[in-house]
Amino acid sequence: MTLTLHARKGIAVTDNTPEQRSGQLGVRTILVGVDASDESRDALRWAARYAALVGDRLDVVHAWSTREEFVWVPEGPPPPPPIDVARNGLAEMVGDVLGADSPVAVSVDVVEGHASHVLVERSRHAELLVVGSRGRGGFDGMTLGSVSGHCAEHAHCSVMIVRPSNESQTSSGS
Repeated sequence: MTLTLHARKGIAVTDNTPEQRSGQLGVRTILVGVDASDESRDALRWAARYAALVGDRLDVVHAWSTREEFVWVPEGPPPPPPIDVARNGLAEMVGDVLGADSPVAVSVDVVEGHASHVLVERSRHAELLVVGSRGRGGFDGMTLGSVSGHCAEHAHCSVMIVRPSNESQTSSGS
């Protein structure tokens, strides 16, 4: 059973038993949605620490669409195909954040589609969905991004929205 507090709707109760939310062979999974933002690095860092404590594996997902994939593309000559850029960017980010000696089992995946829809669908098989409070889009000053807000309202599992660390706030100028 999952309890979710909605600002407008009150408390919602969802009957998601662990059997419905576990992955292959009953392995419990923490789903982490990331983009190229510092906030998603904080979310990944938090999820890895939590997974190490409880013995779950991490499923790190970056959802992309051709229109939105500019976050990984460097300026300069025409880049390689966006899916390759996204895969390389995700692998580099996960390596930077977790390091080579991470005790947590990790899978990484790049999925075409809007992040909020991809993460809500993938949450059907997760114990927990972790996202940053806001990513690359939106407006400065917002405390909750559209993807994190959508996931909090529609995910099939519990959702942890990670606020920016002091390090992220300093580097982004907030």
